[in-house]
Amino acid sequence: MKASATQLGNEGNTLSSAAIRQLFLDFFKSKGHTIVPSAPIVVKNDPTLLFTNAGMNQFKDYFLGNGAPVSNRIADTQKCLRVSGKHNDLEEVGVDTYHHTMFEMLGNWSFGDYFKKEAIEWSWELLTQVYKIPVDRLYVSVFEGDEKEGLPASTIALKEWQKIVAPDHIVFGNKKDNFWEMGDTGPCGPCSEIHVDMRPDDERALVPGHLLVNKDNPQVIEIWNNVFMQYNRLKDGSLQPLPAQHVDTGMGFERLVRVIQGKSSNYDTDVFSGTIEKVAAITHQTYTAGDDKMSIAFRVLADHIRAISFTIADGQLPSNTGAGYVIRRILRRAVRYYYSYLSYKQPLLFQLVPVLATQFEHVFPELQQQQDFVTKVIKEEEEAFLRTLEKGLKKMDDIIANATATKMIDGEAAFELLDTYGFPIDLTRLIAAENNITVDDAGFEKALLAQKNRSRAATALDTGDWTILKEGQVNFVGYDVLTAQTEVLRYRMVTSKGKTLYQIVLATTPFYAESGGQIGDQGTLQIGNETIHIIDTKKENDLIIHFAEKIIDDLSGTVTATVHAEKRHNITVHHSVTHLMHAALKQVLGNHVAQKGSLVNDEQLRFDFSHFAKMSDDEITAVEKIVNQKIRENIPVVIQSMAKEDAIKTGATALFGEKYGDTVRVVTIDPNYSIELCGGTHVGHTGEIGFFKIKSESAVAAGVRRIEAVSGIAAEVLIQAAFADVQMVKSLLKNPSNTGKAIETLQAENNSLLKRIESLEARQLVGIRNELLQKDSIINNVTFVGEIIEVPSADGLKKIAADLKNHLHDHVVVLGANVGGKAHVVIGISDTVVAAKNLDAGKLIKEVVSKHINGGGGGQKNLATAGGQNPSGIAACIQAVKALL
Repeated sequence: MKASATQLGNEGNTLSSAAIRQLFLDFFKSKGHTIVPSAPIVVKNDPTLLFTNAGMNQFKDYFLGNGAPVSNRIADTQKCLRVSGKHNDLEEVGVDTYHHTMFEMLGNWSFGDYFKKEAIEWSWELLTQVYKIPVDRLYVSVFEGDEKEGLPASTIALKEWQKIVAPDHIVFGNKKDNFWEMGDTGPCGPCSEIHVDMRPDDERALVPGHLLVNKDNPQVIEIWNNVFMQYNRLKDGSLQPLPAQHVDTGMGFERLVRVIQGKSSNYDTDVFSGTIEKVAAITHQTYTAGDDKMSIAFRVLADHIRAISFTIADGQLPSNTGAGYVIRRILRRAVRYYYSYLSYKQPLLFQLVPVLATQFEHVFPELQQQQDFVTKVIKEEEEAFLRTLEKGLKKMDDIIANATATKMIDGEAAFELLDTYGFPIDLTRLIAAENNITVDDAGFEKALLAQKNRSRAATALDTGDWTILKEGQVNFVGYDVLTAQTEVLRYRMVTSKGKTLYQIVLATTPFYAESGGQIGDQGTLQIGNETIHIIDTKKENDLIIHFAEKIIDDLSGTVTATVHAEKRHNITVHHSVTHLMHAALKQVLGNHVAQKGSLVNDEQLRFDFSHFAKMSDDEITAVEKIVNQKIRENIPVVIQSMAKEDAIKTGATALFGEKYGDTVRVVTIDPNYSIELCGGTHVGHTGEIGFFKIKSESAVAAGVRRIEAVSGIAAEVLIQAAFADVQMVKSLLKNPSNTGKAIETLQAENNSLLKRIESLEARQLVGIRNELLQKDSIINNVTFVGEIIEVPSADGLKKIAADLKNHLHDHVVVLGANVGGKAHVVIGISDTVVAAKNLDAGKLIKEVVSKHINGGGGGQKNLATAGGQNPSGIAACIQAVKALL
């Protein structure tokens, strides 16, 4: 795979990746663009995405007309994550030299401002005059049109390119390559890509570069895409022009650095070289940049540690579902590679976090700020999977042993290795080949497809087009009022898991949309004499959407929107006390405590936070004491809007992974106690909270603890219920002066009585055994004992059968008992009779006994049991087995 570095005329170019990034931002700043920070890589408030997978994600509302940007010209570098789609399947990353899971997307944006002319001119100026990329190595593509869809060719883009690019460096692309769409529906438009030919001159002389554009040549690569948003795709597939035209561009940072630094691989640039050098130092292996498994392992680690680290830093912990499962898959793939191909059998990834934290401290500082936490989480995940990997290798040994006859590993078994033990199919194939056997690939693909179909079915969402009654943006007034006169802007129908719901957008709304852990409001919309019940309120990006199970035919009238006041108040109480508890946790446990997630509803609060040990009872009590003291002080809850920079200067706590605008809402509960950035609803004074009580404290993930607590009415209900329980216990114990001591005494007496009962039962069982030994009979040289007996438990029945085995030789024992109105039967057969008569106690239970007692059971050949609903059938069971002898 490795080729000699392409000479781009930049032999003296020593630009670092950091300098290349800064040149991009400075260039567009000089063109009147506002530079904005990267949005979190973990997506919130967008049901269509788990992760930010393109630079435009955070700007979707501007394209859709649901919000107004801070500027009509914006530029940024955005953290993105892709693990599916063309060339981005997880199992392919690291195999080639230019695809990644996490990557940076440099972008410049125009929202109804400049269009094709400026976008094309500036992209060419930056690449050729600032970055000095030779013109003869650059190729551009334009949309050739699509007659079936009535889409014209990009004549404007073509004319602009013809002014600055030679005709043989312009390529025409079809809808697949040169028409960009957000999804099945939504804003879309033609695009114009810029490609770089990095082949050596002798190769370029043989085959012109324009013949290799979009042909998957690893040395002729796309680095920039100018998307011209002109249309909106409707659900029926038709296109309608957008009211305003936008520019959406994206340039892959890693590829750009490779081009400018004259490397043949992204992994040879300083974006990844520091991580690769660290891996080499840890493993004492050498990276050769080839096609071999060891080189691939180096690239996998250098790529995957970025995706893992930044996603955890942005608030997504590894887990078994959703976005967390994606991160766990990426982490486990990295572990498999260093375990299998670098011969490193202990946690490695966590050792790379400091390298990344230092490298990105000035562009993505959130990783350095949480370095200890991210390191801890990754290390514990590695340790857990290494244990699973060992089990998987043992499982693989068993599978291979069972496949010696067929010389093939069953497809279901191969899928189990992937699904349960994290073995990719290529690793299974490799181990199989080493043992001269094959894998049932068709069976594996069938099992894999079935899992994907199950996953799709679980998350399927059929969304209709919006019916737009009136254009406009949403005004949220719910901080101040719970009722508002308003009107419906738009509505649509959605179907999920067979259930139909309606989404409604209001011009003005008092309904708080689920955000920051606080659940959405419920309430009603009154239109004339008709009432629509709102069951939930959520955000789609920044658009507030009200959910209803039913709507009325005419939504055009004046709407009275009313929030369920009591429910909102109880939610608000729990939200405000979360701030008090967060500050108390920092006081009691230390400043390392940081919120990692929350759920605030009307019944309780759930709060996840970074901490590496179980809280002691004394620590929990201390937190409760501080919070309740602050409640009694009845402190004013002061809410202010201010510039984000000013808010941070006040010492306000910002949550990692949250997206904040330039203006933020600051919630202060005593400047010396709690100052947080927060968009949730809050009480006016802490005294309104009433009382606070922690219900439980537990572990959630590596380095993350969870508290569940209640306040307000919910706390009152909890305390009353607990007090009632205590009173009942005291009453049952005849109101002792010391309830705890009385319970201890009662437990001691109970344990003593249980031991006496066990002793008496043992003697009783011996007596029953002796009686049964007097009732045996000989049938065809087999000693048979069959009786209905009285025993206190089914376990006693089994003990007697086992005891009889020590006193009988060639025997069959069938015992039955009615225990608590249920039938219980046990069959014991000596090994000699099992062999001589071909009898099997387990089969007798299933085939003979079960039908008589309306039950079931099973066991071994020499001892099996059954239980059923019909005690009157026990005698028939005994006779049926006896008849077989």
